[in-house]
Amino acid sequence: MVSVCFIKDGDEIAGFEFSGHAGAGRHGSDIVCAAVSSAAYMTANTITEIIGAKADIAVGDGEMSLLVDRADRRLCRDILSGLMLHMQGISEQYGKNIKIAEKHL
Repeated sequence: MVSVCFIKDGDEIAGFEFSGHAGAGRHGSDIVCAAVSSAAYMTANTITEIIGAKADIAVGDGEMSLLVDRADRRLCRDILSGLMLHMQGISEQYGKNIKIAEKHL
């Protein structure tokens, strides 16, 4: 199962933590893992390369975390909200393969 945790600072999304494997298919052909990974990388790349925000990013086997610097969070509000909506949509279709949570700073 993929665990997605959105990190919040008050009402604002400050970042995310993704971990695990969806188990919805064989390694290399799991559509849930592919969708989640693609969305996480697209979000991280947009935040750092397109928006130019500063963020702490960590990537490992089956893991990714991102925390936007406080000064840049307002700039990243829409992309992080979009990621949350996208993950909720995936969860509606593949609820047994993805778990979404929130934690507060």
